Amino acid sequence: MAALENKHFDLGAGSVRDLNQFLHKELPASGIKHIEIENPDGQHSIAVGLDAPVEIDILGHAGYFIGGMNKEANITVHGNVGWSVAENIMSGSVRVKGNASECVGASGHGGLVVIEGDASSRCGISMKGCDIVVGGSVGHMSAFMAQAGHLVVCGDADPGLGDSLYEAVIYVRGEIRGLGADAQIEEMSEQDLSTVQALLQQAGFDYDPKTFKRVGSARQLYHWNADAHQEY
Repeated sequence: MAALENKHFDLGAGSVRDLNQFLHKELPASGIKHIEIENPDGQHSIAVGLDAPVEIDILGHAGYFIGGMNKEANITVHGNVGWSVAENIMSGSVRVKGNASECVGASGHGGLVVIEGDASSRCGISMKGCDIVVGGSVGHMSAFMAQAGHLVVCGDADPGLGDSLYEAVIYVRGEIRGLGADAQIEEMSEQDLSTVQALLQQAGFDYDPKTFKRVGSARQLYHWNADAHQEY
């Protein structure tokens, strides 16, 4: 049974196209529960569009759009990733043991994204219900137009944080170097403390929730204001 439950792919010998075709068409009925992907070597679009409860370990650095459109799977990258990891994630989880480039979890609807290192600019852009936890810092314009969900930053946040924020909530432990339009620092409630505690536990970080600051929307951009002359 063990042989049936585990599978290895070597991207040094096979293609990402072949891997993803197996994940889409053959995996759901295969009984395989764990997949190790070797030699990713910065290749793009690895393990995208998954729709099965499988554990996937990508053993090395990977490129753009890793784990995109994920549903049910738990994906771990043992290295760094490029742009748009976990783009449009629906459920399950995507964890990066290193750093991530721009647009982590872009438009994510559900599930959990964990970046153990730093994330670059626009982390959580247009997120629609997913949760993102970053162990390090995030770049400029993170949570830009974020509509729902939570972004937890254990380090610092660069300028433009939460620009045009809707109903998503941001929690930052370190320095906030500048808020975007319509974002504001708000008082932490007991519910906020519970939320941060739960997300930190899921992500595997041991920080005191009371050391985080809450950033929410001032809700001044919900309706067009002709008198604002496009200045907010």
